[in-house]
Amino acid sequence: MSQKPRVRFAPSPTGYLHIGSLRTALYCFLYAKRYKGDYFLRIEDTDQKRLVPDAIEKLIESLKWAGISHDEGVFVDKEGHISEKGEYRPYIQSKRLEIYQKYAHELVEKGKAYYCFCSPERLDALRAVQEKAKLAPAYDKLCLKTYSREEAEEKIKQGEKYVIRFDVPETGETEFEDAVRGKMRFVNKNLDDYVLLKSDGYPTYHLAHVVDDHLMKISHVIRGEDHLSNTALQILIYQALGFKPPEFAHHSLILGKDRSKLSKRHGSVAVREFREKGIFPEALLNYLSLLGSSLGAGREVCSREEIMAAFSMARAGKSGAIFDEEKLKWLNGIYIRQSDLHQLTLRSLPFIRVAGYDVDRLDFSWLQRVIDAVRDDLVTLSDIGEHINIFFDGKYVISKEARQVLKEEDAQAVIHHLQEVLKQTGDRDENIYQDVITIIRAKTGFQGKKLFMPIRAAVTGKTRGPELDKVFSILSRPSLLVRVEEAISDQHRVDH
Repeated sequence: MSQKPRVRFAPSPTGYLHIGSLRTALYCFLYAKRYKGDYFLRIEDTDQKRLVPDAIEKLIESLKWAGISHDEGVFVDKEGHISEKGEYRPYIQSKRLEIYQKYAHELVEKGKAYYCFCSPERLDALRAVQEKAKLAPAYDKLCLKTYSREEAEEKIKQGEKYVIRFDVPETGETEFEDAVRGKMRFVNKNLDDYVLLKSDGYPTYHLAHVVDDHLMKISHVIRGEDHLSNTALQILIYQALGFKPPEFAHHSLILGKDRSKLSKRHGSVAVREFREKGIFPEALLNYLSLLGSSLGAGREVCSREEIMAAFSMARAGKSGAIFDEEKLKWLNGIYIRQSDLHQLTLRSLPFIRVAGYDVDRLDFSWLQRVIDAVRDDLVTLSDIGEHINIFFDGKYVISKEARQVLKEEDAQAVIHHLQEVLKQTGDRDENIYQDVITIIRAKTGFQGKKLFMPIRAAVTGKTRGPELDKVFSILSRPSLLVRVEEAISDQHRVDH
């Protein structure tokens, strides 16, 4: 690579960070870091009508949670204050209006753009006619054909509202080389004379994008394939302004299982939703980096360093990638099982609190043993409450399935022997589980499921869960005894 790349992620604060946008941010981050370049965050807030009040703060919070960090651009401090850092400030587009207005009027002076005075009603009527004729909606250059620049400027002096439109050439083609898709070609007459500057003085996406990417010295623009046609228009704007276009890479979109663009109707799509479910950011980024790509070379679990070392836009994939939340959860389960126990326990605390437990009153060492016992059954941390409840006496409930097991005659024999052993065992007996199994096996002759399932059902109230030796080591003998006696009493109540 001849130059150090300079890449930006430029979200619009019109909502919370979408999983597709996170994937774009990840690609931008990986590309910049893979080639020892710069990665920064710019906020494109020119669509003032659709702004969400706290979206900037939430966007940055989600990116920080995901581990996609930037050294330049827009930041939010611990108090929630927005700041900017870097030599190309400001990085928030609403603070750069004079810059865009200057370039928009420069294009008019060059004859590359023109003033348009058409009312919304006239544009709606034009669109209706085009739709009826099954034509692609496009502006018909009426104001360019009707008014000279002097006439247009006179109308402006008289107070008429206007927009500035780009004058797309009616002949020729626009070509560019895409790092993912190869050579792309667009017929100019199929492009619209898009608005560059709106009547309120705000630029549209097309103008602001081009101006900022040039002034901020962007070398590579990485974004979704839904921007391909935008790129053709933007290259024409680059050329009209005398700017050198950056290199472009348009990755595939994330699709739902019905192969339509991923949306809320497919389930979770906002990054914060996955965070609230207890998906690890490492697992999410691992999944997104391999989604529809060949970066993993057949491997499912890759570290960030391995992904970064293998990353290239050419391997990012051209076709849409199906988002499978179950596959993500499976991968998350692997991360849970491989986690350092101390860190896993710390990560679990907020979810344990949400599940209704007073974590401040729990002994951390004891809780680590509980987490270690259930970690193999976890796929997300939000599930943790229903797995650790077997270790809290106040949560002990005999499930329908456990009750079905305990009603069998052989099971009754097992739990009565279990009651006897627990009464005779001291509170400090560290081998209580082995003693229980050895004695009951000798008295009943039972093996396997016939021996272990009644014990599990009586002690935990469930038919599935952690290994029994871990359960016995965590629960106290009095607790075990109370539960077994409750299981026996429950059967008496059912029988009568």
